[in-house]
Amino acid sequence: MADMRDDLTQALSDPDPVRRAQIQMHKPLPKRFYKDVTVGAADGEHSVLLDGRPVRTPARNTLSVPTVALAHLLSAEWTAQVDVIDPAKMPVTRLVNTAIDGVKPDIRAVFDDILNFSGTDLLCYRVEQPEGLVERQSLHWDPILAWAADTFGARFILAEGIMHQTQPRAALTAFAEALRPYATPFGLASLHTVTTLTGSALLALAFAEQHLSAAETWTLAHLDEDWQIEHWGTDDEAFQRRENRWTEMQAATNAFDALRS
Repeated sequence: MADMRDDLTQALSDPDPVRRAQIQMHKPLPKRFYKDVTVGAADGEHSVLLDGRPVRTPARNTLSVPTVALAHLLSAEWTAQVDVIDPAKMPVTRLVNTAIDGVKPDIRAVFDDILNFSGTDLLCYRVEQPEGLVERQSLHWDPILAWAADTFGARFILAEGIMHQTQPRAALTAFAEALRPYATPFGLASLHTVTTLTGSALLALAFAEQHLSAAETWTLAHLDEDWQIEHWGTDDEAFQRRENRWTEMQAATNAFDALRS
């Protein structure tokens, strides 16, 4: 028997959640084929073992991680699969697969992508009206920009509306230096997920530096959306999309925290 069922490969690794859902709709979920889930250690790494055999990533690398805390997050997902294996309920496993198969071979590309996000960061683009939202953005986002400037010397320029604002090279260089300590496959995979989900590399860095909690990071990223909900309401579909994204956010932030252990 293969280390991981072939019909799990695409569902666990495809970066597009819609595509993952389509894969799963067209293929029945595989039955759980193992009894015991344990964590093994070798050569300073920790891996998930199914009936004593290591799990493999879609690229057939060993699913191993640098801390036992992160390995236990993985093992919890595999243990939680009861009758069938549902990749949609295994966000940490997908994240680790991405780190090993995707980020590790090209760390610089992922690092640069986060850096590029900082050049068009959510926190730097402000509305011109209504006045209440203008004030809310200033109240909650300005302190993060001030923290980045005071802590790292990364001084970003604000813009109104959607017109592109080129950020100073010095600000981007300072941000890159602040991000560099996290330039590992697992660190970048986690922070890239946080960045893309929030639209803000600055918020991702503030989380990494423990300046913000995961919940605070998420709230600040959805300040505009929450304003709209307060005034216009929401619908079930939008609510579910946000819940799904929050699940991915929790997986990324929990994985990142486990790297500190």
